[in-house]
Amino acid sequence: MSLDVPALPDAASAAALRADLDSWTFDAVEAVVGDRAMRAMSREQVLPARRAARASSTREAALTRLFLLGDTLGRDEIEAALPSVGADGAARIGLIELSGGEARARVDLRPYAAVDAEGEARWWVASDQPESVTGGRLRDDHVLGIGGASLTLAGMTMRAPVGRVLDLGTGCGVQALHASRHAGSVVATDISRRALGYAAFNRALNGLAWDLREGSMLEPVAGEEFDLVVSNPPFVITPEGAPSFEYRAAGMPGDGIVSSLVSSVGSVLAPGGVAQMLGNWEVHGESWSEGIEAWLEASASAGYPLDAWVIERDRLDAAEYAETWLRDAGVTPERGRAEFEAAYEAYLADFDARGVRAIGFGMMLLRRPASGAPTLRRLEQHEGALQEPFGAYLVSALEAHDRVAALSDEALLDTAWTAAADVTRESYGPVLQADPSYILLRQGAGLGRSVSMDTALAGFVGACDGELTAGQIAHALAALLDVEASRMIAGLVPAVRELVADGFLE
Repeated sequence: MSLDVPALPDAASAAALRADLDSWTFDAVEAVVGDRAMRAMSREQVLPARRAARASSTREAALTRLFLLGDTLGRDEIEAALPSVGADGAARIGLIELSGGEARARVDLRPYAAVDAEGEARWWVASDQPESVTGGRLRDDHVLGIGGASLTLAGMTMRAPVGRVLDLGTGCGVQALHASRHAGSVVATDISRRALGYAAFNRALNGLAWDLREGSMLEPVAGEEFDLVVSNPPFVITPEGAPSFEYRAAGMPGDGIVSSLVSSVGSVLAPGGVAQMLGNWEVHGESWSEGIEAWLEASASAGYPLDAWVIERDRLDAAEYAETWLRDAGVTPERGRAEFEAAYEAYLADFDARGVRAIGFGMMLLRRPASGAPTLRRLEQHEGALQEPFGAYLVSALEAHDRVAALSDEALLDTAWTAAADVTRESYGPVLQADPSYILLRQGAGLGRSVSMDTALAGFVGACDGELTAGQIAHALAALLDVEASRMIAGLVPAVRELVADGFLE
């Protein structure tokens, strides 16, 4: 039975298609449709872009109309837009459907670009057409293209050179594209055959080599080890009676898919290996992180104790969560009130029956220690902006954590620290007051953290210019403030550890 995805092109056909698409870049699309239309497309509105593209006669405009905007083109327009592949060749591959002298795209195909340590990367990515183009409800086995979640995961992934990478739940292969830039080899898995079909097409189109495997969760790679695991799993909580799609729901109750992955991913991590993923988690009690803590303990009990850094980026109550994912599925009151209310009721009944107070969303970084016991357990909330690309910040943050975790108190005091270049100090208090009421250190990069300090800590950071050691500064402050040196050091050492780990001191 046909999977209804593009056929796998041979090397010659893939090279010909790449040649035809070479000038059709993200920047070229923006030049065709303009800023206003690009912003509208980000809101899933294609009309402004159609108007702009139809006014242009370039090849790039024709490709944009065909593959991004769902326009019907004449055969002669297809021949001009794809001179090497031609209309018949594009139809044989399964990119377009010919009917008489006209053609429509059967897939969403779009240029994609990213910048990393190696420079700019340019790719083309095929997936199923979105609802904004088809105007119809998504099929249950819909294969998602480049979405907000996949971009978030790509931006948070650490891009240090590694040996083996596992893209778990690859979908159309976006994360595998990125991994191919810094990995010795890439294994990409998915439970969906249609997703693997698209991933295979995108692999061939972009001239890359991945090992594609079908299967659920970690089954296809059991017994293997990876230096990096990336996953945008189907984490959307979907009770019975609500619309379900393969790309976003795994068929497990509640947050079971994320729970299972956190509890088991350590089994495929090499020593020092890292897993980075997105997820939802249910909040049942007062603590939002209680469930996550239990998953980490389950991993440790299974023999895989892990370092963990979890950042909750957003939280919705049950009604907000239901509305968000029903809208994402195209189930709205305007399209059918009875269907909408039945699905809405299913969500609320499920959450209420299980005592779910809220649902958190965020990013997870799990690491198998290279040796010894875990030293990192950080579960925090952050709703503000993140440094882009966030993955580079995570690399430096983990290095800082490991550096300070390995230092004894004596070694820490014998080190000369320097305040990071992005750190600023703010003082607050009445205008006529000689001394500030409080002093704040603010970080410009990373998570943009801020730290409230007392006079001693503010004086310490202000003296960190790389010349004096921490111990020398501590003794000078003790003399200046008339405090016993041992008491000053006892208070400063844990504070300095935190400042180094958070990137305030280098």
